Amino acid sequence: MKKIILILLSIFFIFAQEDRIEEIERQIQELDASIQSSNNIWIRKYANFENYNKVYIQIQQLEKELKKNKNQANSPDNLFKKHQLETQIETLQKQLQLLNEYKDDPFKELVQKPEITDIPNVSNPFSIISGIGYIKQLENQKKNLERNQYTLDNALSILNAKYKLLQEVYKIDKNAKKYQIYQTQSKILELQSAQDILKTTTDIYTKESQEIISKISLQIKNQLFKLIYIAIAVLISFGIAFIFKVFTRKYIHDNERAYMASKIINFFNITVIVLILLFAYLENVTYLVAVLGFASAGLAIAMKDLFMSILGWLVITIGGSVHVGDRIRVSKDGCIYVGDVLDISVLRITLYEDVTLTTFLDNRRAGRIIFIPNNYIFTTMISNYTHGGMKTVWDGVDFTITFDSNVSKACEIANEVATKYSKGYTETTRKQLSKMRNKYALRNSNVEPKTFSLIDHNGIRISVWYQTNAYATLSLRSAISAEIIERILKEQDIMIAYNTTKLIKDGTDGFGNKMVQTYPIEVD
Repeated sequence: MKKIILILLSIFFIFAQEDRIEEIERQIQELDASIQSSNNIWIRKYANFENYNKVYIQIQQLEKELKKNKNQANSPDNLFKKHQLETQIETLQKQLQLLNEYKDDPFKELVQKPEITDIPNVSNPFSIISGIGYIKQLENQKKNLERNQYTLDNALSILNAKYKLLQEVYKIDKNAKKYQIYQTQSKILELQSAQDILKTTTDIYTKESQEIISKISLQIKNQLFKLIYIAIAVLISFGIAFIFKVFTRKYIHDNERAYMASKIINFFNITVIVLILLFAYLENVTYLVAVLGFASAGLAIAMKDLFMSILGWLVITIGGSVHVGDRIRVSKDGCIYVGDVLDISVLRITLYEDVTLTTFLDNRRAGRIIFIPNNYIFTTMISNYTHGGMKTVWDGVDFTITFDSNVSKACEIANEVATKYSKGYTETTRKQLSKMRNKYALRNSNVEPKTFSLIDHNGIRISVWYQTNAYATLSLRSAISAEIIERILKEQDIMIAYNTTKLIKDGTDGFGNKMVQTYPIEVD
């Protein structure tokens, strides 16, 4: 009875062990499936390492077999086998070359410390972006190391669980799972070694990267504070310039002078801001002076006109030869432009071309915006019609009468008409010239209309000169010319002379129906 019980217990124990082995096999398969599904990079790297060793061992075995084959007789079977072995060895050697990087250290790429190179120096606002980008790069590299550490720990936990299950199977059956136990144990040892190296690598890289991140962060912080200080200084400069402009508008009542003062304030304000920016980011003054010395020599030659324009602007601004609102005349390459100054910038004068006698006789165009480089002040004749507060200029009307006309009466008519229309401008000019005596040596201050009679090739030329508005010369010239002609035509003893040929048929001479001649005459 005892034997039967022992037999039954043995059978039960055997079945229980088989059930346990099956359960363990199922768990091992689940662990292997988990490893495969996770696509763990450490397992893949080690698999390539194992494949390299397998291929290498196969090559060694095939080479031994090939060596034995060479010692045998050269029968057709041996020759075919020899060729087959050589082909297999060649194929395996190609596979071995592909796996060569996993020969010694399959985890070299994963445990290697990332190189920290090209550390930026945040010394200006533009390098702040590169500094922030470099910090992100260091943090990403650290995250990669931490990610590798996590996947390695996960792989080791699965392999350790598998190793325990294999040991449990081995305890039940000493002949089972020996190779798998050895293989798993070797894999665990390799991964544990890589884990130790990776931990050290991560610690070293973390310390180095944190030190660099702290340094770059401090530089970024300093640059941000410097930007704030510069912004405050620039705002103060703008505030001072604004205060000066307020005082300028308050105490300078002449619009032209106020405008020019505003331009000067803007120039100095921009200069101060440029100096603030220059010295804020200037590290080596000696180096800057040397560079500026060489650069200025080259620029002085290559950009002569530009520098001459800037110098011309200083001459115009300080000398006061031209102001905004002045009417000027510029002659260049045979072209003449007359107009009002709209703006005087650092590089050029902006002129609005008005309708004048010049545009009427020469250009036949008006209303254009003319840009005159400031360097023309040194090389080109520029006439100012309204300099020193003057608002008037001398203008004249010329007409020719015949030699037998009453010259004195014609001069008297011309003078009367000119005096009539220019009376207001004459008084204004007299006052303006009185003011100009404080600055200039004026000898002849007679501003009354002047009439001249000169011998011309076809008669007596009468030229009357008078004061007129510098901005509207054509209007007054038109009015004076019309009245002079109207009055001359009424006089019987004054004849207008002009080049023409005509045949008189009706008993008049063609000059206002003056009954002087009744026969045809040719007049040249």
